[in-house]
Amino acid sequence: MKDVKKYIDAAMGRGEADLILNGGNVVDVFTGQVIRADVAIKDGIICGVGSYSGENEVDITNKYVMPSFVDAHIHIESSMVAPQEYARAVVPHGITTVIADPHEITNVCGEDGLNYMLAASENIPLDVKLMLPSCVPAAPFEHAGAVLDAKTTQSIADKFYGIGEMMNYPGIINADSETLGKLCSDIIDGHAPLLSGNELDAYVSAGIKTDHECANIEEMTEKISKGMSILLREGTLSKDMASLLGGVTPYTLRRCMFCSDDRFVGDIIRRGSIDHCIRKAQRLGMNEVDTIIMATLNAYETYGIKNHGAIAPSYAADIVVADDLHLNRIEKVYKDGVLVAENGWPLFEAAKVDTSKVINTVHLPEITADFFARDLPEGEFAAIELVPESVVTKKVTAKKGDRLSKVCVIERHHNLGTKGIGYVTNYNITNGAIATSIGHDSHNVIVIGDNDADMALAVNTLGKSGGIAVCSKGKVLGYLELDIAGLMSSKRARDVYSTHKQLEEAAKQLKITHTVDPFLSLAFLPLPVIPEIRITDSGLFDVLKFEFI
Repeated sequence: MKDVKKYIDAAMGRGEADLILNGGNVVDVFTGQVIRADVAIKDGIICGVGSYSGENEVDITNKYVMPSFVDAHIHIESSMVAPQEYARAVVPHGITTVIADPHEITNVCGEDGLNYMLAASENIPLDVKLMLPSCVPAAPFEHAGAVLDAKTTQSIADKFYGIGEMMNYPGIINADSETLGKLCSDIIDGHAPLLSGNELDAYVSAGIKTDHECANIEEMTEKISKGMSILLREGTLSKDMASLLGGVTPYTLRRCMFCSDDRFVGDIIRRGSIDHCIRKAQRLGMNEVDTIIMATLNAYETYGIKNHGAIAPSYAADIVVADDLHLNRIEKVYKDGVLVAENGWPLFEAAKVDTSKVINTVHLPEITADFFARDLPEGEFAAIELVPESVVTKKVTAKKGDRLSKVCVIERHHNLGTKGIGYVTNYNITNGAIATSIGHDSHNVIVIGDNDADMALAVNTLGKSGGIAVCSKGKVLGYLELDIAGLMSSKRARDVYSTHKQLEEAAKQLKITHTVDPFLSLAFLPLPVIPEIRITDSGLFDVLKFEFI
């Protein structure tokens, strides 16, 4: 039992508080009100909200004081920086807790990847609640770098906060024993696009209580009616806020929260993360305090993180101080009562972590243009249509003469030599190619282009480290090395952001459809659990029929 006397004494004024924030407008997430009050803090815990004075006072008159934010579902790897640099990027935006699923690096490096993420998430002022990936690989036919079966999952589950998103919903509703064997935690994240009716009932009956893949308000409402909590997502590619916010009502509010899922570090630096979600929800007409409740108390309670998410006695002093409720400027961020970010800048460094077991992960021979040689089929054939600002794709019929981009996925973990070749509409790359070792979720190499020579050059540019390469007319226009598992850079976040901007400028020369992200839309093409059609190193895959074409 902890010693509570010191908190009681500080609350009563008999003992000295370590820190007092004076004169702020406190956002009360329990009542929905904003009240003028001082906040007294002792040993990292809020012990009083009222009228206080002491030796260590910080004047925040007329500023707004609120609990720090939670990103309720992320993959740190998608930021393209290591966890330490990710923390330095997001903490100044008011985030002090993330629910992180490291299934990207696990698909590449297996338990070595998990151990790296555990080590890299320590000793930073960001609570990284690591979930144990449930789908490595994402589908049983995938050629990933590792396999995490039920036996292994059960043996290491105690190291993790819960079980990561269960994408294998067919395995759940068919009561597959191997899939069910992975449900070895009280906290299990969901991933069940378009699931409804009896199948949804079966999925929720397995103890899965969250979902971040709702396509519309009707799907969102049905899932809430089954007891699920819904994460409204604003990532770099997937932006669900506008289509789902109408489903947040006075009745459903407490079942809703925000997440970014996959968000590049450059977008975090430029626009923020959960603070961006808050601002966007407010622009779309949502009550200001309600947006704060979604970003704080709802997420903390959904994930069973006690004594967090409110400015109230006995709650952790994880606090955001901002100029207004729109978060136009976040002035200060406190973690356990310690100032860790100010005016957009982190006030902490992080120790380096050994990466020796998660580097040099691309295993491919030298690729020639002949590797991609393939005549277009006669007559009509299936192709992939990209949907702007979405990971969803459409299965369409194409023919010779259509404006098509050739795409190829190449197995890169065990040098198996397998490849799948197909065609994409609405990408429209011209005079070049782009290759990347980011190919959700098995992260095989994927390359797209309009000529085989540039496609070969782009793949070869990745080397053993991996990353993203942009090539045109026999020249490398840009390359971002992602030395950690071919997914993350060990460099500073702003250096990665700067190099990525150069890649974006290079990609513009290839006249790619402006409504399509040239890199992320490519990275999600191999993910065989998102409708409607995908491509893996085994070929085109119909997700709705769950079979190869």
